[in-house]
Amino acid sequence: QAPRRGRLPARPPHFPVPPPRRSLRSVALPCAMAAPGRRAYAGSGPKIGEKGKFEGEFKIQKKAPYIEHRLKVWERLFKQHQERVSKETQKAIKIELPDGAVKDGKAFVTTPLEIAASISKGLADSIVVAKVIYREPVASLKQCVAADMDEDEDEQQQQAEADQCVLWDLSRPLEGSCRMELLKFDHPQGQDVFWHSSAHILGQAMEREFGCHLTIGPALESGFYYDGFFGDRKLKDEDFSTIEKHAADICKEQQPFERCVLTKDEALELFSENPFKVQLITNKVPDGAMTSCYRCGPLIDLCRGPHLPNTGKAKAFLVTKNSAAYWLGDQSLDSLQRLYGIAFPSEKLMKDHKKFLEESAKRDHRNVGKQQELFMFHANFSPGSCFWFPMGTRIYNKLMEMVRNEYKLRGFSEVITPNMYNSSLFKISGHYQNYKDDMYSLNIEKEEWMLKPMNCPGHFVMFDARVRSYKELPLRFADFGVLHRNEASGALTGLTRVRRFQQDDAHLFVRPDQIKQEVLAGLDFVSYIYGLFGFQATYALSTRPKKALGTKEIWDNAESQLKAALNESGLEWSLNPGDGAFYGPKIDIRLKDAMNRKHQCGTIQLDFNNPIRFNLQYRKEGEDEAAGDEEQDKAEFQGAVEKDAKGEVIWREGKLKNGFERPVVIHRAILGSVERFTAILTEHFAGKWPFWLSPRQVLVVPVGEAYKAYAQWVERQLVIQGYHAEAELSGKTLAKKVREGQLGQWNYIVVVGDKEMTDFSVNVRQRDVEKPIGTFSIQDFMAKLAGEAMPSSKNTKEFEPFQGKAPPSMAAPPAAPPPAAAGGAGGGGKAQGDAKSAARPTLQKSGSLQLRKMGSQKFADLTVDDDVEHFLEHHPYVKGFTPSKADLELFSQMCDSHFPETPNLRRWFEHMESFSPLERTSWA
Repeated sequence: QAPRRGRLPARPPHFPVPPPRRSLRSVALPCAMAAPGRRAYAGSGPKIGEKGKFEGEFKIQKKAPYIEHRLKVWERLFKQHQERVSKETQKAIKIELPDGAVKDGKAFVTTPLEIAASISKGLADSIVVAKVIYREPVASLKQCVAADMDEDEDEQQQQAEADQCVLWDLSRPLEGSCRMELLKFDHPQGQDVFWHSSAHILGQAMEREFGCHLTIGPALESGFYYDGFFGDRKLKDEDFSTIEKHAADICKEQQPFERCVLTKDEALELFSENPFKVQLITNKVPDGAMTSCYRCGPLIDLCRGPHLPNTGKAKAFLVTKNSAAYWLGDQSLDSLQRLYGIAFPSEKLMKDHKKFLEESAKRDHRNVGKQQELFMFHANFSPGSCFWFPMGTRIYNKLMEMVRNEYKLRGFSEVITPNMYNSSLFKISGHYQNYKDDMYSLNIEKEEWMLKPMNCPGHFVMFDARVRSYKELPLRFADFGVLHRNEASGALTGLTRVRRFQQDDAHLFVRPDQIKQEVLAGLDFVSYIYGLFGFQATYALSTRPKKALGTKEIWDNAESQLKAALNESGLEWSLNPGDGAFYGPKIDIRLKDAMNRKHQCGTIQLDFNNPIRFNLQYRKEGEDEAAGDEEQDKAEFQGAVEKDAKGEVIWREGKLKNGFERPVVIHRAILGSVERFTAILTEHFAGKWPFWLSPRQVLVVPVGEAYKAYAQWVERQLVIQGYHAEAELSGKTLAKKVREGQLGQWNYIVVVGDKEMTDFSVNVRQRDVEKPIGTFSIQDFMAKLAGEAMPSSKNTKEFEPFQGKAPPSMAAPPAAPPPAAAGGAGGGGKAQGDAKSAARPTLQKSGSLQLRKMGSQKFADLTVDDDVEHFLEHHPYVKGFTPSKADLELFSQMCDSHFPETPNLRRWFEHMESFSPLERTSWA
């Protein structure tokens, strides 16, 4: 059975309110498809017993007896199906193509493949499926109930069919006048169908070799897999070549895909020897309903389709890996074996894919994280929770710092909420009823408490802390709170699936008339952040589903504002009809990385549900704030009530007060999980971090022992300026130090020797640039680094204009100070420079050090040339390149007398001030 695009469950970056019950830990098949405890049995074959496990005889064998039985039943049922189709009215129809051309055809006779062949043989050979929009009602679109789809996919399919838009087998006769598009493998929906059909090829190979009972086999974002019951047999890597050989034979045989529509009873008869299929049919197909199956060679499977014309379209086939799985994703049920594969219509595409896999392995964040010592996991002490090393912590914190900086500029208020709540909070939000198994619970004083898996309920509590006015909206709460979700141990995968994580979570409380402007601002925020990293993003508007909360008018208004915001943003977007959450429409945002892989990270979701459940409200414009509750409606309010299994009330709808209105909540995330986003960035950049985000920015390498002190001084200056710098002072050769720095992905390697020490400069090598880029003075190098600092959407060094005018930029250099006032040797003349120097007395010039040495016991041990001003022109400290007792004594004496007037002494004095008293004392 191969569901349409049955994705491996990826934890959404942000799940604010619960959709209909669906296990977050299900591996591939939604639990809604069958109740594990229900028995399903047909015929005399094996069955699923009362405990939900396989009962009956099973053994590994080629040419399993059930295959012949299934073929005999198929031949009879398929013949009946063909007879029914032959009796349909074969009226004339019109088929419109994308270029406007119109082809004549006959209903239930003309196929999309025949239309393609009439255009060119090359087109017919290259297409994989047809996309059809019928211009007239077609009964077959609503004829079948899919036994191979989950509830969400089924609703999407029903919505598409309601719009008369459907993917259609190339070999299946059209049934009415339509507009038709012929899709090739390079189209996303074409790949979906191609890999869906390839999953059937894989399933047939598994049956041929092992006689296993197939369960599910969906197409994935890249490739496909098939689950099978093998009893106690464990698949190994050595089995791959055998399965691939069978798959190659199946492709050479060019087996046609045949479609058949069956009643529920006929389907039970057809799959009577496979208890897993029987359970799906029993629980998914209502009595009296029809379902569909496909055959290729000896394989027959429950399937909505569509499929390739034949197996020969797959020219290259590869089994990529295997893993364990559970029936219905439930660990208490039967253990299954899962085989993953990939197939392509040409050998060239397969070669390109293998190169892609090699590059992916090099970029794998788990490998890069180990090489660069960014993070680690411990399988025993805290599986699924990341240990961040210092270098990884730098990246993690910088990402949050960047988002926090944008929050300030964009009007967000960061809040901090508890990590643990009484379970009653999640009963109000509905998460307890839907996600309890995926939350960590604790018994505290005989009450159930839970670690929070999301931030939104806490934000709702904060909004409701006092009476809110329309004037306060939009109110934007942002939170980096620590979240925990009880992921199955088998689903944990590096940073992409963890149990402990943080999100750039935000919830915006807005008036209905503010939805458009806030969504537009949110789209700008998303585009800016993704653009910083060179990501391309796609946007899709998901609209009102079949099961939706709230009136159609509310939905229409919300959707129109989302559409207006998307249109005004200038972004390209697509429509996903009926794919919205039940609580509101949403904009799904997927980014594409350097490897052209797509990731779901950001989301903008409207929520009408939680404002009701938490009774959130604000005073409307024009209402008297002093009126209070005196004018409340005296009529008794009867709101909705929700009870638990024991009949106890866990939620009761609150009354909306007179003069008040409910806000709309916008759930927004951009990075999503910071852990997962870090994994994506690691692989996107292949560990070559941009300077502002890099944990290793500048490596200082002295050319010899004599220049280590200067290297340490350069390192210190960089650290003071906020950069991640290290001095490499080991005894390794210069060439080895530089090479190791390059392998360590340092953004800059600066080499220092005699000339650099004399000139206060550095010789700079930049990552991935073959030759040194030049020698820079310390000041110029700092300026260069400042130009690569953390980006911001606003220039924080400039003032915004007011009424068309703005004061001078804060980045502009200060005006040159006027000449200092004349004064004698002890006359106490004042410098007229900056405020700091103006506030202090001037320092005596020529001979000052000798004079003070003779007059102060503090200078008894100080030996320094009188011309210290000249010495400091080429050295950072009084004795050279390392702070010493001489610096301490001179600084102490100057603090008791006069602030230096000469530039080098002034620079030295201010540098001394940057050290703590404890650091300065240590020099003695």
